[in-house]
Amino acid sequence: MTLFVLCSSWIERKEYKEILKTISEVSLKSLKFTGIPVTEGVMDLFFREKTYEDVFEFLEDYFTEIAENKIPVLIVDEAQKIGDVRINTHLVYELFNLFIRLTKELHLCHVFAVTSDSLFVERVYSEAMLSGRCDYLLVDDFDENATAAFLEEHGFTDDEKRVAWECCGGKPVCLLELIRADDLERKIAKLLRLRTGELKTFFKTLNELRGKITVNDERHEINYELIINVLKMFLDEEAIDMWSIDEISKRYLVKNNILFIDPDMGVIKPQSRLDLLAIRAVMGNA
Repeated sequence: MTLFVLCSSWIERKEYKEILKTISEVSLKSLKFTGIPVTEGVMDLFFREKTYEDVFEFLEDYFTEIAENKIPVLIVDEAQKIGDVRINTHLVYELFNLFIRLTKELHLCHVFAVTSDSLFVERVYSEAMLSGRCDYLLVDDFDENATAAFLEEHGFTDDEKRVAWECCGGKPVCLLELIRADDLERKIAKLLRLRTGELKTFFKTLNELRGKITVNDERHEINYELIINVLKMFLDEEAIDMWSIDEISKRYLVKNNILFIDPDMGVIKPQSRLDLLAIRAVMGNA
């Protein structure tokens, strides 16, 4: 699952030289060659040392020029990677203030901040500075009708579509594996067996070696029994209230890609239908 955060008012002008130096030293090549297509001359200008302290002003000027003829769209992918970068304040706050200025105040462009980290989305969702200034768009799995239509295009019978939905739900990557399979039922059994085995190993390791997670700059021990109790809630439910479980367990399970938070709906659920079935298989014997 991937969540888009559409940020669409300004912070006092600050010097960003130290921030941009940090970013460029760590990820100059990746930023230059893996982002959206921008002319090399523009990116060279962006990364020159003399522009570090003026980079936000540079971006504003750049989008102002483009907006004279077209409506630009700025897409920031994997936004969670800057979530914990801190110079004087967290860099993410500075960036979102820039996004708010570009969209709500200057009306220069559209901004999409994209992330697959639902903990990051929950954090951003709770920030007062974005209240009323952005929309949250969940890019979710296919629903049952869309899944059936997709599989029908690939020659699945009604029974095969039902079996596929019960195992994979509408998760595209899982459905593609079923489409490529020579033996559907054998493939489904294998997928469930593999995921169940992964979860058994995860819980065995947690029980024997314990685990820790950092929350608000503090390390916290993971309580194995609380983790088990949380997951047993999914024996009868497909989704639960996100405030019904302790914060440490919630963050640990989300961080390990077992559960997923939807802050807009206020629920937490397994990452996929396959994960739900694997959780039920393991917890049924716990």
